[in-house]
Amino acid sequence: MSEQIKSPTHYRLLSTLRAIGPYLRESQSKDGYYLFDCLSVCVNDKKSPEQREFWGWWLELVANEAGFEARYRSGLYDITGEWQGKALPKKSVADVTRTQEAFHQKLVDTLQNEFEIAVVMHKESVEFV
Repeated sequence: MSEQIKSPTHYRLLSTLRAIGPYLRESQSKDGYYLFDCLSVCVNDKKSPEQREFWGWWLELVANEAGFEARYRSGLYDITGEWQGKALPKKSVADVTRTQEAFHQKLVDTLQNEFEIAVVMHKESVEFV
């Protein structure tokens, strides 16, 4: 007996995407648009938590007729809680790349297995710094 693929409603997608890890910014996501981010490397861990900045990546996952399009960007998550598209320092590149690649593989596998949905990279996506 084969498993039946579920219909990818917004709420089923939210539940599935939330299970991938702590990356989903649910309050900033809506039907057909999902925002993720990852604070990979702390800039200065000697600062108090509310004053810390991080190097990392963020992803806008947008539904299209073929499935989803992934647009990754990398940069600095500043103390105001905003992403700044800045070049990563060399010492942070490996950690940011590792977290981005691991997440992307989980995302692709999960959407394919749960809903038979493909994920393609946006033409302007920063592909694994």
